[in-house]
Amino acid sequence: MKLSALQQYGIVTANYWAFTLTDGALRMLVVFHFHELGYSTLEIAFLFLFYEFFGVLTNLYGGWIGARYGLRLTLWVGTLLQILALLMLVPVAESWPKLLSVVYVMVAQAISGIAKDLNKMSAKSAIKTVVPETPDDAQKGETQLFKWVAILTGSKNALKGVGFFLGGVLLTALSFNAAVAWMSAGLALAFLVTLVLPGEIGKMKAKPAFSSLFSKSKGINVLSAARFFLFGARDVWFVVALPVFLEASLGWGFWEIGGFLGLWVIGYGIVQGTAPGLRRLWGQRESPGASAVQFWSAVLTAIPALIAIALLREVDVTVAIVGGLAAFGVVFAMNSSIHSYMVLAYTDAESVSLNVGFYYMANAAGRLVGTLLSGAVFLIGGTPTSGMQACLWTSSLLVLLSWLTSLRLPAVRRSAA
Repeated sequence: MKLSALQQYGIVTANYWAFTLTDGALRMLVVFHFHELGYSTLEIAFLFLFYEFFGVLTNLYGGWIGARYGLRLTLWVGTLLQILALLMLVPVAESWPKLLSVVYVMVAQAISGIAKDLNKMSAKSAIKTVVPETPDDAQKGETQLFKWVAILTGSKNALKGVGFFLGGVLLTALSFNAAVAWMSAGLALAFLVTLVLPGEIGKMKAKPAFSSLFSKSKGINVLSAARFFLFGARDVWFVVALPVFLEASLGWGFWEIGGFLGLWVIGYGIVQGTAPGLRRLWGQRESPGASAVQFWSAVLTAIPALIAIALLREVDVTVAIVGGLAAFGVVFAMNSSIHSYMVLAYTDAESVSLNVGFYYMANAAGRLVGTLLSGAVFLIGGTPTSGMQACLWTSSLLVLLSWLTSLRLPAVRRSAA
């Protein structure tokens, strides 16, 4: 049976959703489990070091592999590697020496990082191969592309939020080891669905040279640099500092923190998914351009700084964090959704996986820097409150750099669709 482009995309997306659940849950499991064992925030950040570092390499080389051999291969490899990473974590025990645990989990997280970015690159690239070209109405094609990107990105983040909650619940109800075992079994079922995909999806007609790894497009390059700072700004306070702060300062339980962060990411995903509709409500009918990225980056710059000031002035911590997170989530989601559309608008269907891979390499590099800073800056702060304030000021600085970078973005060529 020959699958339509829409059916192919549906299978890729379903697999991506299942993967996202395990990815979100695993992050919460690792943070909470090792914090419970007495690891410092910097030590926990190091557990994610290889996850982010190998994500950088994967996006760079994964896009080239996808263009050369097809997106089915990158999707399969990504899913199987995540299953392997989860199974590797099953025997981890409290009795292991700390050095052995850190190194072993870092290796497992490296495999998970490779898996995550292979899956993401495959799913994001597949959109460009499905949206029909509209040579007679370029704006219609761009609007449809923005809509599909927003739906995929928003649904992914909503499910990642469910994964955060799932991780907190699993750690409360089961052991760390049982939780990762059950997740590996579920993802194995999702992999079986992808076996019907054709091999040619996303494959370039002409085999790309190895030198084509690096984008030659100014739009892609500038957007990638802005993405680097943007995601560093999010992860510098969200990945390690915030969960530890909520546990240390507010005394929240694991399932409460997982549920709260999960709800935040779900809300963030909903805003991403509805970004095209929100823009229409504001009277913006055309697909977004460089000015939209610049506007949302400028607004976002102020939010972490305002949260830090609220903590400094001893405003109720719960109000400051919950209210600040809500504002940060809405603005960040709009910015991220437009970013995800822009990278596809700057490229063409033939070389989409190459450009998307390069772009998400910058995304992963930003997460890597943000994760390390999250553990280090929080620790340097001394107390949980001071550490959180330091992370927030660092976040504001990184968003400012993202905005300054975005000022160099060229206009989108509407005929690119």
